[in-house]
Amino acid sequence: MADHAPDHIDEAEGHLTEEALEAGRKLFAAECQFFFGAQKLEQVPPPEGVEIAFAGRSNVGKSSLLNALTGRKALARASSEPGRTKQLNFFDLGGRLVLVDMPGYGYARAAKEVKADWQGMMFEYLRGRPTLRRVLLLLDARVEFKESDIAIMDLLDRAAVTYQLVLTKADALTPAAMARSRDASIRRARAPAA
Repeated sequence: MADHAPDHIDEAEGHLTEEALEAGRKLFAAECQFFFGAQKLEQVPPPEGVEIAFAGRSNVGKSSLLNALTGRKALARASSEPGRTKQLNFFDLGGRLVLVDMPGYGYARAAKEVKADWQGMMFEYLRGRPTLRRVLLLLDARVEFKESDIAIMDLLDRAAVTYQLVLTKADALTPAAMARSRDASIRRARAPAA
């Protein structure tokens, strides 16, 4: 039996179909509202619906991507100051999805105890959230993989959490540099866990 592309993928082109793109546009055009912020794992709201989390180093663009996807300028607080998001922020997207803006990892300027608390909560959330369907792991296309990126990829693999790499800040690169960054990311994602 031959493998077939999913219905939302154009087999000849390998691109999303017009129908899939329109369904995505409608989904993200729905009302999106912040409904909960948790600074500790025991404060996280009960699991309901499908959750998609945004993870990445501090200042990689998690909040900016969330704002861009939902078409809102200030839904999630974006800042030029690394380490601003210090809790798990939950957003209801039209009652169909819960988007979770996670604290950044790898930011050295925060106090060690605070940083350990943020990162500990993030890792525990990733390991044990039954409604978490996917993590979008954001990587700065201008920067090579850091140890912290590899560590979180390994953690996601061990926890059997589905994740997808998203390269940000690509507008700062030439097309050739972006292609190199994309290829390096694909190679790293396909590399066996250490």
